[in-house]
Amino acid sequence: MRSDAATAADVPDLSDPLLYESGEALAVWRRLRAERPVCRVVRPGGGPFWAVLSHELVTQVLSRPDVFSSTGGMRLDADETATAAGAGKMMVISDPPRHGKIRRIMSSAFTPRTVRRLERNMRTTVTGLLQDALAGDTCEFTEVAARLPLSVICDLLGVPRADWDFMLSRTMTAFGVGDRAGATDAAAAAVAHTELFQYYDALMRERRRAPKDDIISALVHGTIDGEPLASTEVILNCNGLISGGNETTRHATLGGLLAFIENPDQWTLLRERPELLPSAVQEVLRYTSPAMHLLRTATRDTEIGGEPIRTGDRITLWLASANRDERVFADPDAFDITRSPNRHLTFAHGPHHCIGATLAATELTIMFDELTRRVERARPAGPVRRMRSNLIGGLESLPVSLTPANGSRTREGRT
Repeated sequence: MRSDAATAADVPDLSDPLLYESGEALAVWRRLRAERPVCRVVRPGGGPFWAVLSHELVTQVLSRPDVFSSTGGMRLDADETATAAGAGKMMVISDPPRHGKIRRIMSSAFTPRTVRRLERNMRTTVTGLLQDALAGDTCEFTEVAARLPLSVICDLLGVPRADWDFMLSRTMTAFGVGDRAGATDAAAAAVAHTELFQYYDALMRERRRAPKDDIISALVHGTIDGEPLASTEVILNCNGLISGGNETTRHATLGGLLAFIENPDQWTLLRERPELLPSAVQEVLRYTSPAMHLLRTATRDTEIGGEPIRTGDRITLWLASANRDERVFADPDAFDITRSPNRHLTFAHGPHHCIGATLAATELTIMFDELTRRVERARPAGPVRRMRSNLIGGLESLPVSLTPANGSRTREGRT
């Protein structure tokens, strides 16, 4: 029998995308963190799940992969057939020890030479994007923000530059998030996924013959317990990397710029004190929390925060709520680029701490470095539209007017 507290009628459906599109989630999370930071959510027409909302308890669950498994999927509403096919093969839906073995293969591609190349290319890409954005009276910043992370992931995977526009188009179609899409869009997403898989397959075959300094070469030539990865494993991990690496940085960029627009004093402060850039990036990551939840499945009877969890129960870990926890962050709803310490969980925690965390932070550092150097002020140039999604906390539209800065600061002293 579930406890009355866990099944209280005043626990709303946290899987409802409208809750996040409307912006009402912050108040709901705040109330639930105070009243019942672990609560059971009953979905109309769907299976129930547990929601974990506090920083402390989310951290605890992420630290126990033996009890809370990733192999049942990493998010609500994932395709069960696709999840079953990728469990134990795709890094993000694998548990130790195999998770760590796949992770080590992928991490081997982050050589010092590769990292230096990526950083050079990031700077070149951002400079070009902002020059184009500043050329007009207004720009749709979602288009600017989409190109940097995808170019970085393509570079890391080993996708030739000539194919980056193709990858951008196919990725944007394949990974459309939210419930605005109808049957036609769902069909288009399926076609885009197929085209991406075919592309990975062709690139994989090429790298078998001629390896380079990229992740797909590492996957193709890597081994686990003396055995090479199956072609399916290579393709699935390429797809997972391009999905995760694209969404977090893109929406942190968008949400970060909107936060600066809504808090112009923070923009002025960062332009006047560029040494605050590292802490500003960490605050952008905390404040925007693009990946709102992670899913885990209980492997045995246990408890979280005093609530009884049964084998097979699904548990959602609301990273975005944990990042607003009053017990950890002073004035958590304020955007404060001087915040320190900043123990946010945007990149999760424990064995599944995001493999691309440093890369994402570097992308954001370069983007906001160049923005503060080149832009005196950013203003909204039309309605801001939030995504209708229970997974990605992001923006579908951010039209802005960018006022160019007079001259540009040198990079001396920049991090």
